[in-house]
Amino acid sequence: MEYPWDELTLAFSRTSMFPFFDIAHYLVSVMTLKQRPGAVATAWSNPLSSWFSAMLHCFGGGILSCILLAEPPLKFLTNHTNILLASSIWYIVFFCPRDLVSQGYSYLPIQLLAAGMKEVTRTWKIVGGVTHASSYYRNGWIVMIAVGWARGAGGAIVTACEQLLRGDWRPEGDEWLKMSFPSKVTLLGSIMFTFQHTKHLGISKHDFMFLYTVFLVSIKVTMMLTADSAMTLAPLEDTLSRMLFGRRQQQFSPSEKKAEAKPSSNGSASSVSKPAAETPRAAKRHTKKED
Repeated sequence: MEYPWDELTLAFSRTSMFPFFDIAHYLVSVMTLKQRPGAVATAWSNPLSSWFSAMLHCFGGGILSCILLAEPPLKFLTNHTNILLASSIWYIVFFCPRDLVSQGYSYLPIQLLAAGMKEVTRTWKIVGGVTHASSYYRNGWIVMIAVGWARGAGGAIVTACEQLLRGDWRPEGDEWLKMSFPSKVTLLGSIMFTFQHTKHLGISKHDFMFLYTVFLVSIKVTMMLTADSAMTLAPLEDTLSRMLFGRRQQQFSPSEKKAEAKPSSNGSASSVSKPAAETPRAAKRHTKKED
């Protein structure tokens, strides 16, 4: 029974992302860009700026991983086939007559298919980032984790920098300040793939790629079907915070409340005492006026 499973997972790990999975990744990335306020107007008024933003959405993870490894950030431009493919997707999304591409993408089955295929490419990017970093640093597992995470979810960081340059950056949407669920899942996957690559995780690479991809696709499809984007790793984060940091924050919260209550009580006492002290003077003035 193990041979068919190994054959399935091995064939899955050898699946090529070009062109169909790459097309899905570019389509979802460009549609995310188009849904931003003012993106369509920018595409018509300044097509070059819109195209550059679309390329950052499509290849942001590769750009960030190159920066971390001190490689040329424009290295992604050497892949002419993928650049032409992503540029074609950008053109038909923004300039298709009657906006047929966006209308077709509005159907839920197409969105589910495209989003699921995009999550498959996320696994390949994480594995590629970890493997690429290991060629520079064989025992640098922290570097492998960072590059794997950057390759899989670094597009949000690069696009945030691009929004900062255009003046559209908002602190609540920054991945450094508040990581989204895909970024957290990608970081977790990068850690586990690094452990597998350094032989600290007793599972084959193709088996883990298959299981992790199934996990990503199922989570993404569930979030889209239930229209619930609040799925988090809160149980895992809460367990780790209790193990590493304990409940110190909860212990100090009552004392903080008492400290906040003291000034208010003093203030109320002083406010009461002042009218009491002023009443005799007011009475004397009143009697003088009557005399």
